[in-house]
Amino acid sequence: MSKDTSAASARTLFVVAVVAAVLVSAVLAPLAYDAAQSAQSEGTVSVVTISGTITTSTVDGVSEDLREARTNESIRAVVLKVDSGGGLVAPSERLYLEVLRTAEQMPVVASVQGIGASGAYYGMLPADEIYVLSSSEVGSVGVIGPGGTVPVPDSIIRTGPDKAQPTAEDRRRTIESLKRQFVGRVMEHRGEELSLSREEVAYAKTYLGPEAASNGYADGIGALPTAIDRAAELAGMENYDVVRNEPPFRGGFFLFATEANNRTTVYKQGPGMAGPVPVTQPLFVDEIANHDPQLASYDTEVQHNASA
Repeated sequence: MSKDTSAASARTLFVVAVVAAVLVSAVLAPLAYDAAQSAQSEGTVSVVTISGTITTSTVDGVSEDLREARTNESIRAVVLKVDSGGGLVAPSERLYLEVLRTAEQMPVVASVQGIGASGAYYGMLPADEIYVLSSSEVGSVGVIGPGGTVPVPDSIIRTGPDKAQPTAEDRRRTIESLKRQFVGRVMEHRGEELSLSREEVAYAKTYLGPEAASNGYADGIGALPTAIDRAAELAGMENYDVVRNEPPFRGGFFLFATEANNRTTVYKQGPGMAGPVPVTQPLFVDEIANHDPQLASYDTEVQHNASA
């Protein structure tokens, strides 16, 4: 082997070694950084999302996330990321009780992203603090429900005159009782901060962020990071990790297109489909099967039941 050939080989090996070192560093450096950060962490703030209509299904998911927070020793604080206009009475009550149970064990801070009204506001009441955006809407402390009586057909035999056929007065008393419970919980958890009387709370008005922070419905203006920082501070943590719990995706189909041989083909993909399916017919919006029967049943239920 000549002297020039040996020198060239040595240069090649050197370049390969440098490239390999760079690649290894690129892969391992972030891992090492994360490991160093985790080593410094004093605990975790769990961000639990409450979004959409409050139903049994949505509260089941939130309850599971809150139970994980209570039983996982590394989680020392919870932030409720709220964007909901409320929902059914019983799920809203369950949400309140789950948040209350969690707040008895660790700091809980609520962060209203868009709207936190009615049953959603009910659910976040046990939080130590509530933060809103200037554009957020909170409040609507009250209950609505049908007031009329639907006659039971003569073909149905009842064991008593009020079985499955409450009068309008019965419904009014029930709704009034639920309203008093809701208003009472607001006064119990927010009473010292509120500048509103019990009667004014019962008006069921919804307030924008700045007014809510002023009248005591909320504690301050701030985005999600503010709520996370505050939750960590209440838990006594300076260095902490954050874990986010998002509800499972339950949306419909999405579309995408490919081009080949000067021809564009549109595909659709969605839950339950093994892979993309070409859309071969002219595409209209109502041809996309974006319909979830389970969600439809919830909507019907919401419309025909009292909402907190």
